[in-house]
Amino acid sequence: MSHPTPYEPPPLDWSRLRLTSRAARAHKVDVSALGRPTPPGCAFAEWWAALPGFLGANELRATVDAIVAARRAGRPVVFAFGGHVIKVGGGPLVVDLIERGIVTAVATNGSGAIHDLELAETGATSEEVGDTIRDGSFGMVFETCQRMNAAAAAGVEVGLGRALGRLLAEGSAPHRDRSVFAAAYRAGIPATVHVAIGTDTVHMAAETDGAALGAATLVDFRTLCAVVADMTAAAPGAAGGVWLNFGSAVILPEVFLKAVSVARNLGHGLDGLHTANFDMLRHYRPTQNVVQRPVAPGHGHAVIGQHEILLPLLRQAVIEALAT
Repeated sequence: MSHPTPYEPPPLDWSRLRLTSRAARAHKVDVSALGRPTPPGCAFAEWWAALPGFLGANELRATVDAIVAARRAGRPVVFAFGGHVIKVGGGPLVVDLIERGIVTAVATNGSGAIHDLELAETGATSEEVGDTIRDGSFGMVFETCQRMNAAAAAGVEVGLGRALGRLLAEGSAPHRDRSVFAAAYRAGIPATVHVAIGTDTVHMAAETDGAALGAATLVDFRTLCAVVADMTAAAPGAAGGVWLNFGSAVILPEVFLKAVSVARNLGHGLDGLHTANFDMLRHYRPTQNVVQRPVAPGHGHAVIGQHEILLPLLRQAVIEALAT
């Protein structure tokens, strides 16, 4: 067996390296964009203006600017959210944005609806799945199954989200003032629930009516398609609507992509549309189906972080900007 031929790379002539002046180089970082320390007790606007002008801070600023422009132009702002947004305390902030007329439609999956319902009626929600899955008690809650199935039955005509909002707003739920769906019902704005059968605890109940559930969530999908179609800018160069995806990694990005296709197929160009994804991680579907595919370059934004930090920050920045 032959041995490999020894190899040595030819030496480089380091004297031929070409150097340029810093003055001739294009720079990505400029001193004007650096963060600035703020004093104790400063106003939020001062703190906001002092954020560094890079990456996530710029994506957040661009999202705020898009929301402000959309509302001033009379275009929709849709808040789409997964269940964790409610579980980590974000519901009252969304309620406030609805009541201020900033969020003009909400959309969620089955989990978001369930947690909103339980908090409104019981003042508590969620369980330690790692414990309850072992004895088969996970999700086996009578009241939640009964109430969600009642909403599905009523939602065959009006949609699952509106039926749930009406159930909470017109009922005796002690914490209905903190319910996103009750707030949407009171405000008269679209609230939609997009269910994948088998993904939610309430689907395990023997009395679950799959036909009613499917019909109710289909009504909501068609409502959402109409909302998305209305996100087109009113005139060339004007602001379009804004789609915010908070914490849904699969279902709502998929639903949104289909709604975009329906809207454009029916002649709604969605010019001026901005989208933003807020989540703890970068996921494939939100990146593709929210931030990139549906919008023009530069109109999709991504902000990485915890919902319980980003949502209060976004809300405060938007209401401050709209107040000026």
